[in-house]
Amino acid sequence: MSSEISSLSELVACPKCDALHRVRGFSDNERASCARCGTLLIEPRETSFLHVIALSLTAIILMVGAVFFPFLQISAQGLSHGSSIFGVAMAFSDGFLAPLALAVLLMIVALPLIRFCALIYVLWPLSKGAPPWPGAGRVFHAVEVMSPWMMAEVFIIGVAVALVKVMGLASVSFGPAFWAFCLLVLIMGLKNAFMSKGAIWRALGQ
Repeated sequence: MSSEISSLSELVACPKCDALHRVRGFSDNERASCARCGTLLIEPRETSFLHVIALSLTAIILMVGAVFFPFLQISAQGLSHGSSIFGVAMAFSDGFLAPLALAVLLMIVALPLIRFCALIYVLWPLSKGAPPWPGAGRVFHAVEVMSPWMMAEVFIIGVAVALVKVMGLASVSFGPAFWAFCLLVLIMGLKNAFMSKGAIWRALGQ
């Protein structure tokens, strides 16, 4: 049974094409890619962790700006109105639309912020070669559970679709929060590309 468990722990599945690879004797400074599609499977531990930490810090800064700075300004027939994401959510905070405001703030703002902070908590000591902080395994498990509920990418796609219809009726100008949010989506994609879940679990000893 122990040899079977050991052999299973050596298997790594490609997140893109699901090809299984057997990994043996890899050091923390070696890199491995999928033999079928070339997707990065293992990256040098310290480099990977530092990249994810830096991108998470950048994302937190962008998220604060994207939430509170002006997002869009719409002008039509001499009237103009601009708002931030936080202002729009608060506009629906009364009455039966209050759950909608809560969902917007939770899935677009709160969960990404919590996930970025949790990643920094998990990876900071590991990037220095130190033992993980207390509860790091449970925190990283929570990070994985939260991942499907982060709707930042869905939100920006929805905004783009809505703008196609609105631009024919009014003049739309983009605020700094809009560009910060677009950059945030790119940062999240880069973070996912650099983050090796298997390497993190191995560094946590699980």
